[in-house]
Amino acid sequence: MDLEKLKLILAEEPAYRLKQAWQAIFKDLISDWNENTTLSLALREKLDIECPLKINAKVFDSGNTSSAKALITLADNVKIETVMLHHANGRNTVCVSSQAGCQMGCQFCATGQMGYVRNLTASEIIEQVLFWERYLKGKQGGRGVNNVVFMGMGEPFMNYDNVLSAINLINSATGFNIGARHISVSTAGLIDGINKFSSEKLAVNLAISLHAPNDNLRSRLMPINNQYPLKKLLSAVNKYVKKKSRQVMFEYLMIDGVNDSDDCARELVDLLGEEHLYMVNLIGYNSTGKFRPSSSQVISRFKNILMRAGINATQRYSFGQDINAACGQLAGSKKI
Repeated sequence: MDLEKLKLILAEEPAYRLKQAWQAIFKDLISDWNENTTLSLALREKLDIECPLKINAKVFDSGNTSSAKALITLADNVKIETVMLHHANGRNTVCVSSQAGCQMGCQFCATGQMGYVRNLTASEIIEQVLFWERYLKGKQGGRGVNNVVFMGMGEPFMNYDNVLSAINLINSATGFNIGARHISVSTAGLIDGINKFSSEKLAVNLAISLHAPNDNLRSRLMPINNQYPLKKLLSAVNKYVKKKSRQVMFEYLMIDGVNDSDDCARELVDLLGEEHLYMVNLIGYNSTGKFRPSSSQVISRFKNILMRAGINATQRYSFGQDINAACGQLAGSKKI
């Protein structure tokens, strides 16, 4: 699906045609232009050839139905991944990719081991949300996508303009109409991107992939830390908090014997200090072969140390281990 090409095609038509097309795509959730009888047959046939709506995807459902993962093959045969998480309260969160592959090289991430392929266009990012909207149509009492998180393949701030264009359409009343507070962008810590993001009018949530409480360990796990060490990163985040007065979430993968000790927890307390708008999200690691996940007991102990020190901490259990829900596990598999 190419929304920019669609605009060019419909530029020759009356202005209301684009509104009809947008309605058909984002509200009616059609997957074939022939389903939209408000358009002439000739125009439908043209659009089917030049701007098809079909999404080439293979779905991997979780055995416990809490999650599903889709492997989407793009027009140039590049494969990307997106995950849908169904929560107990009936809400659905979609995790989207912003790049095919990734340049960050994080040691715990399957995508990071793939290397970088290319940035995704805004349409290719939107396509992931659209896929799950179609998938959920008629299921779960008609409930659609409620939240969108940019925590899939790639570093969003390395594809800043396309990510922002996609966010604006996700938020738009003529698009998916998902509120800004229900959209989150996760970065490995690109300071220039954080500074730029803090100047945007849209109040989208910011998350930081932290995963270590000190520079030595973080540089081993995340090479980007050599360029943007923790002191500089926290300084940029503090500026963001002061400017936006918005909570920032620090994602912390719990990896057995690597970053889950009591000492690491205490270092994390010292690192984050007393900023009340900081929140730590402890995430059970989905093993990619190199590391193992921390036990639930260790995660609970780690969380208790943070909370006793006044750090707002939540514990998120792993979703979709049976569908290789860690980013890049499917796209990087030679079996797919």
